[in-house]
Amino acid sequence: MLLFVSAPLTAAPFPSTGTVEVYFSPHGGAADAVIREIGKARQEILVQAYSFTSKPIAKALLEAHKRGVKVVAIMDKSQRTQRYSGATFLANSGIEVLIDERHAIAHSKIMIIDRATIITGSFNFTRAAEEKNAENLLVLKGNSLLVQKYLANFEAQRALCVPFSN
Repeated sequence: MLLFVSAPLTAAPFPSTGTVEVYFSPHGGAADAVIREIGKARQEILVQAYSFTSKPIAKALLEAHKRGVKVVAIMDKSQRTQRYSGATFLANSGIEVLIDERHAIAHSKIMIIDRATIITGSFNFTRAAEEKNAENLLVLKGNSLLVQKYLANFEAQRALCVPFSN
């Protein structure tokens, strides 16, 4: 039996503040933008990912972890059945990896960096997303209310997860 629990709907509008960077793929610099923002992280990176196969992005997360940045990744349950997934790589590197097994698909593609920067869009953290697919990526900064909404959703999803084991 699947139990569907999610954060309360919060459709009330709020002011748009800060900056927005937009990238498109293939070959539009989206992966480079993600890697650049990960490189700027000083305290925390919270990741939600459906699919995670980009070696450069995984390496950037590992480097952040080695710098002392707390990295937590929530991934779709499909990551368990892949022979060697991004979840496996991150977990073997000492990064906390959680599996969302409550939803049919955990389809979010989000990073929250230092509780100040949000990375989101259709862009999966995969090689195909950068090289083959038509995808979009937004890097949002300077909107603390938006960050708070993403953090609340992350924590609500985190509460539904189980630790990844390989």
